[in-house]
Amino acid sequence: MKDISMEKIVNLCKQYGFVFPGSEIYDGFANTWDFGPVGVELKNNIKRAWWKRFVQEDMNTYGVDAAILMNPRVWEASGHVASFSDPKMDCKKCKQRFRADNLIEEHSNGKVAAEAMSNEQMQDYINDNHIVCPNCGGFDWSEIKQFKLMFETSRGTVEGNKDAVYLRPETCQGEYVNFLNVQRTMRAKLPFAIAQIGKSFRNEITPGNFLFRTIEFEQMELQKFCKEQDSMVFYEDYKKRALEFIEDLGLSSDKLRYHDHDKLAHYAKAACDIQYKFPIGWEELNGIHHRGTWDLSRHGEFSGKKMEYQDPETNEKYIPNVIEYSIGADRLTLAILCEAYEEEQLENDTREVMHFHPAVAPYKAAILPLVKKYHKDKAEEVYQMFSKSFMTTYDETGSIGKRYRRQDVIGTPYCITIDDETLNNGTVTIRDRDTMKQITLSLNDAINYIKEKIEF
Repeated sequence: MKDISMEKIVNLCKQYGFVFPGSEIYDGFANTWDFGPVGVELKNNIKRAWWKRFVQEDMNTYGVDAAILMNPRVWEASGHVASFSDPKMDCKKCKQRFRADNLIEEHSNGKVAAEAMSNEQMQDYINDNHIVCPNCGGFDWSEIKQFKLMFETSRGTVEGNKDAVYLRPETCQGEYVNFLNVQRTMRAKLPFAIAQIGKSFRNEITPGNFLFRTIEFEQMELQKFCKEQDSMVFYEDYKKRALEFIEDLGLSSDKLRYHDHDKLAHYAKAACDIQYKFPIGWEELNGIHHRGTWDLSRHGEFSGKKMEYQDPETNEKYIPNVIEYSIGADRLTLAILCEAYEEEQLENDTREVMHFHPAVAPYKAAILPLVKKYHKDKAEEVYQMFSKSFMTTYDETGSIGKRYRRQDVIGTPYCITIDDETLNNGTVTIRDRDTMKQITLSLNDAINYIKEKIEF
């Protein structure tokens, strides 16, 4: 099939309960999205799969759920207060605002690394190449200025006596500030990791492209604390494991690639993105970064606490190196939606189908009474049985063929038809979403059959 458009995905998500525009009855709120009944199950299943792979199955990784609002000094130590900004420029003709680096990378089809340019270099490139406004086609730009990305609010009850606080722009600082707590309470020995799934917020200049870039988003990430001599081994290991994870979820290998950073932060030793070929082109899906000792050193400096690890064998004290692995839950959800969708040409018609991995499919099974009048009561009984083991949906409206199609387009891997055979001998017909073939099993065997298929 032809490559799917982002517009198609957006419309499909709204139509079938995956994602709705935020605050839609008030005409929306720019670049905010609400996950609907189907979408929230898909996203939660993706998060569970990540947690299982990188926390549950790793005896040296520990989870936390840190506060969104943190002591403001955290963001001074991290450097966000002083320098967390993007290069912005305004089109004087239509008054739209754009990121200068994005304009350059889109114009050059990714061949020019704008991240390595200064403001002056970006301005010269835009002028020399006559890059026009994507919105109105005009060529009348303001000078590039830095645009602060952190949302600022205040804490306090007395007017004029309030402290500035920030909505966190990233989740990793919650892992760094809890390094000593986790190491002590878990009696953790290097190497070990701290993992977290949580919300972050960024006042993006040009949010857009559906779930790809939003002002509120969810991150799944971990920080691996290790000895310096082992750090590059873990860096390469997480590059490999990160790629294997998203391939196991169903993303095609020919739509994935590594992209090493051309410009590194002054404290970084290495940085690499894994990019996915979205409908909007090759874009970052997740990142793996070698952060050295920068983060723990800075928090030690600003807090006055020694962020050191004492080696139990040598009694040596030192600040560990950090390898960071971070992936956006919303971006991964978008990638899986784009990857899974197919318009399949059948003999007599075309069906829309989402080929989700069964482990992340919103509903694992749909219970369908063949004839509502005769099979409804038994179907509801079967629903109660199945729903105790996995997410199950129920549909009694329309012909059985139309109900199959409704389940195909939301990605339900198995449809369970309740008919006379169910009433008479306790068997059900199971239809496979991808092959459309059917088998007959007893109720208990059917539950176990699906349980095995949805393992990740």
